Amino acid sequence: MRVVLIATLLSLYGLPAGALAQESAFLRSLGGDWNGTGMVLTKIGGMNFNVSCTLRSDASQSALSMNGKCRGLAVFTRTFSADVKASGQHYSGNYIGPSGQSSKLVGRRQGDRLNLNITWARVVNGDRKATLLIEKIGQDRLRLQTVDNDLLSGRSVVTSRIDLQRPAAAKN
Repeated sequence: MRVVLIATLLSLYGLPAGALAQESAFLRSLGGDWNGTGMVLTKIGGMNFNVSCTLRSDASQSALSMNGKCRGLAVFTRTFSADVKASGQHYSGNYIGPSGQSSKLVGRRQGDRLNLNITWARVVNGDRKATLLIEKIGQDRLRLQTVDNDLLSGRSVVTSRIDLQRPAAAKN
């Protein structure tokens, strides 16, 4: 009986370490330099703008820091950043968009995607809620997407979608 108890305790002890290793590997896979293109919606029902973006992502065992810049129409440049910390598959942190105000992020990882609920610092599109998706696609691609709810129709609307790749992958 004692052997079974010890084996059970050891197996339970190993679960968090395995989960931590998985999160660490996932976070580290997001690190590095990225560039690409996408679209940004000015507001629900407004105009789409095509953008060209660069992103620098620093990842550690339990945290991710992203700093990016997007340009559109050769007229405007917008910066953004996100800092999140992992606790198992649960993530929390801050997002700073073009307004310069810090918004809260809370969510979890599902497979190769972080699903983060945003609580904006101010009202955006009629409320303070949206979703930020950070999705790893293969070894060298990354998608950043924000999704908001259209209060009039009740439908989800993609308000930005940026597809990025590592610069070395773009040359291949």
